Amino acid sequence: MENNTFQPSPKMLTKLFEYGQQKSFKEGEVILNENAYIKSVPIVISGSMRVMRTDEDGRELLLYYIKSGESCIMSFLGGLHDDTSKVKAIAEEAAEVLFVPVDKVREMIKEFPEWTEYIFRLYHKKFEELLAVVNDVAFKKLDERLLDFLKKKCELSGEKTIHITHEQIAIELGSARVVISRLLKHMEDLNLIELGRNKITLL
Repeated sequence: MENNTFQPSPKMLTKLFEYGQQKSFKEGEVILNENAYIKSVPIVISGSMRVMRTDEDGRELLLYYIKSGESCIMSFLGGLHDDTSKVKAIAEEAAEVLFVPVDKVREMIKEFPEWTEYIFRLYHKKFEELLAVVNDVAFKKLDERLLDFLKKKCELSGEKTIHITHEQIAIELGSARVVISRLLKHMEDLNLIELGRNKITLL
């Protein structure tokens, strides 16, 4: 778990893997469902996942990504309060995830100061990312949000080309496929991107 914000002691790392259960997920697989009771907290060992929120009409919106060494702060909060999940987590790419039982999470808060620090740092980081989403939705035009979205996807994968459908982009941005397709074609005309079959390349 390589992440600059999380540097657990060897003892704590041993405990995490002793308590946790490691699972593998393929790209697109659901890791955490909305409204499900949280029995364990997921920590991404490798790969990444995206966290989505669904409204009453079934429309989804991307909230943030969780990378290697990070966890879903919503899971921490929900698990510690014996609540259900308010979000859905999906594997952005093939991912290895460690699930730490909620009761062990509570024990480790008492035993390891760095674990508590990790939770607070993670909360701060994801809160800032959520504020950025609110800011984008409230103040940015959809074409700006779309370009930012593509840049984040490329940054996450480390590649200039991402494999994604227009429909998937529309779902994650809470828009309609026809609108996204029109904006992508306009961006291609401006030589910002190059469109292919289910793939987009940033120029």
